[in-house]
Amino acid sequence: MPVKIISDSTCDLSQELLRKYDIEVAPLTVTLGNRSGPDGAEITPEDIYRYVETSGQLPKTSAVNLMAYEALFRKWREKGFEIIHFCISSEFSSSWQNACVAAQETGGVYPVDSRNLSTGQGLTVLKAAEMAMTGASVEEILRTCADMIPRVEASFVANSIDYLYKGGRCSALAALGANMFHIKPCIEVQDGTMVPRKKYRGSIQKVICAYVEDRLKGRTDIDLKRIFITHTRCREETVETVRRLIRQYQPGIEEILETTAGATITTHCGPETLGILFLSCFLSAFYLCYFITFEPFASPQG
Repeated sequence: MPVKIISDSTCDLSQELLRKYDIEVAPLTVTLGNRSGPDGAEITPEDIYRYVETSGQLPKTSAVNLMAYEALFRKWREKGFEIIHFCISSEFSSSWQNACVAAQETGGVYPVDSRNLSTGQGLTVLKAAEMAMTGASVEEILRTCADMIPRVEASFVANSIDYLYKGGRCSALAALGANMFHIKPCIEVQDGTMVPRKKYRGSIQKVICAYVEDRLKGRTDIDLKRIFITHTRCREETVETVRRLIRQYQPGIEEILETTAGATITTHCGPETLGILFLSCFLSAFYLCYFITFEPFASPQG
């Protein structure tokens, strides 16, 4: 039986990639005051920026609901497909729980907790879609994804922690100190949660260069198939600099994919945030040296 790959909208894959790999998206909902709409279809990152600038408030995000999941799953089951559905980490959203309930009601649906977000999730989604296109079975795809998920290295550097503060994920004191001393925190996704790591100081362009060097230079344990540059409203020259540094530090990388974060992820990180996301060849304790004293972040609830 053919396999259909579906992901919620937090995978942040471009429309080009979604079409190329025949991936369906289940959008989360974003609410801006009295206006609500699906992530990507009606609410875009630019809507988020305008709303925050004019209202001083952050939008709210909510999970894909049970009815939406049941309708989506039923549509593809009626077409004769088995379904593998990828969700943002269950630590971040109730989408996973809703998908599991809908899967039980529908049958032939296999939800996967990505334990990640953005293109950290997208890396696994793409691999599953590639396998589905070659006729791999549900069991083969699920085994491969289970091996991949702990090896995803997802991190990002934020130019400002204002959105994190507005969203309740750091204190007013931490936000004031970060802005005063030009601190740009590096945040990693570890076992399904966001964890603060190294603090950088300086302009965002300088910080991003240091961040890429720290993530990639001298490493021999990186899966060279693909790496994502995922960002929010970063300047084109900044992204090109990151692309050049990736080639410099990891010349064997086969594919560099650039994507912009969708509305849900943008809500939680704000403009001029950039991350490089990739797979390691094996699960390691890399970067444990970067444990720092920084106020823990609560998980964004969707």
